Amino acid sequence: MIEADAGPLLRAGPYELWRPTAADHADLHALTLDPAMRRFLGGHQPDEGDSFARLYRNAGSWALHGYGTLMVREAGRPALVGHCGVFRSWRGLPGLNDVAEAGWIIGQDWWGRGVATQVMATVLDWFDRTHGRQRIACMIEQGNVASERVAARLGFVPYHEHSGDNGTVLVLYERQP
Repeated sequence: MIEADAGPLLRAGPYELWRPTAADHADLHALTLDPAMRRFLGGHQPDEGDSFARLYRNAGSWALHGYGTLMVREAGRPALVGHCGVFRSWRGLPGLNDVAEAGWIIGQDWWGRGVATQVMATVLDWFDRTHGRQRIACMIEQGNVASERVAARLGFVPYHEHSGDNGTVLVLYERQP
């Protein structure tokens, strides 16, 4: 078991990136409570069980594949800035089943500061060095211009669009080796 005080796995400028622990559940849940945060996360109001499932799915990615998302904090501060990384999941979408998938969720107070780009560039560099450069996919709800720009800066290009049952369109991206 990884101890919470084992230190950050990575540093990205003023941010520390920590492997998640069970103690992160409440902060992870609070991150997506504001409706503005959920606008491009399918609009679903997550309950504590959803956040618990996200946290434990991520822990499973770390346990089975040696990588997953990380809790992002300002150096020396306990407050969660975001939740970013590369993980494995099963989406039921073309090219997004059981592959390395990039994802970033940054708290609203931190929007517009380049946090996602800076943190994900560090994560992708670490991932490539540790696991070898390989195809990584991600999905972004159409209209999420900020995340589309982050994806482009990180080298992701669109490869498919998927229309959801709720009328949303997911644009699927990939970064090739």
